[in-house]
Amino acid sequence: MGCGSCGTGKPNGCKSNGGCSTGGCNRLNVHDWLMNLPFSDPESTCKVVEVSFKQGSRKEFFRNPTLQFFEKGEYVTVEGVSGFDVGEVSLTGELVRLQLKKKGVDEFNPEMKKILRPSSDRDLESYKISKSREREILSRSRAIARSLNLQMKLSEVEVQADGKKATFFYTADDRVDFREMIKIFASDFKVKVEMRQIGIRQEAAKVGGIGSCGRELCCSTWLNDFKSVNTTAARYQNLSINQTKLSGQCGRLKCCLNYELDTYLDALQHFPDYADTLDTAMGTAFLIKKDIFKNLMWYTLPNNSKHYPLTIQRVKEIKRLNQQGQKAEELQAVEIVNKKQTEVEPAFVELVGQISLKTLEKNERRKRDQQRSQQSPRGPQQGRNNPPKGNNPQRPRSSGDNK
Repeated sequence: MGCGSCGTGKPNGCKSNGGCSTGGCNRLNVHDWLMNLPFSDPESTCKVVEVSFKQGSRKEFFRNPTLQFFEKGEYVTVEGVSGFDVGEVSLTGELVRLQLKKKGVDEFNPEMKKILRPSSDRDLESYKISKSREREILSRSRAIARSLNLQMKLSEVEVQADGKKATFFYTADDRVDFREMIKIFASDFKVKVEMRQIGIRQEAAKVGGIGSCGRELCCSTWLNDFKSVNTTAARYQNLSINQTKLSGQCGRLKCCLNYELDTYLDALQHFPDYADTLDTAMGTAFLIKKDIFKNLMWYTLPNNSKHYPLTIQRVKEIKRLNQQGQKAEELQAVEIVNKKQTEVEPAFVELVGQISLKTLEKNERRKRDQQRSQQSPRGPQQGRNNPPKGNNPQRPRSSGDNK
């Protein structure tokens, strides 16, 4: 059982080490760049393996008590709650030790669960049966929650491979008393029920989707550490405070607002502070925006709708004059020249040769001229310099003409 998009049946059938670049095979995938490097002491290698469940939406660490090497993308049977579970190996080797340190997990913890064996055909068959029940259980559980008038939203259900346990992921604004609902779940589904509350961003990561940039959501592919995002990041980047455009599919501010924030903060260090107003002889100039990439600051004067772009050096000079109790005679705005962009004609190369849009336009123009000349009462040869032959008085007579 391998990648579902290639159909080769091998764990590495998609030639991407068990995971597609889009995250369709395994979300939050990690490239093992230490896999082919030799080590001087093989006995000191990490004996812990990272296993992913539900296509990477949940990852846990399991100890490998045997000397068998598990390849990335291989399905293994691990210890579960009063049973077993089936997961996919997502990371092995020394990188697992780095992940353990990053997440604060003890490598030599005796309570860490173990890998039982490589998944057999019987384990995989039980795994398929349990996963096929998840959609029906989720639909039925949502109906039960609505009937009990519980203010919660069930987003995902994960059933253990042996079918003995089911984990329900939900989101809620307040505390929810779901003791009665758990009794109904246990009696209807015949499983051990575990309720796990997640945030709205974690829910969006589990559901997945396409962002406004056209790519798959960052939280579904590689982002696993959610940092706080506020509107201050948008103001530093001169973005309009539009809640609709700045919000992601989770309803919160987009995580990508923090990606370029450090670059903007470094660029803003060259701009002077407390330069919102400038005292001039024409009145008080008010700052309206900063052009970070061109190092310009735009001001407006009272009773004037014109915008004046000033350089950083000029703003500092005016502020120095204002501190001395003087007013600047004029702003000395920079003249912005809009350079006319030359249109670059796109060329299309085909197998038979190269053809451009200009050639097609010439052909279309020639066809229109021919149609126009055929529709006009005078033929194409009947112009100003070529009058009709019947009106030509100097036409020579032939021998058969009547006198």
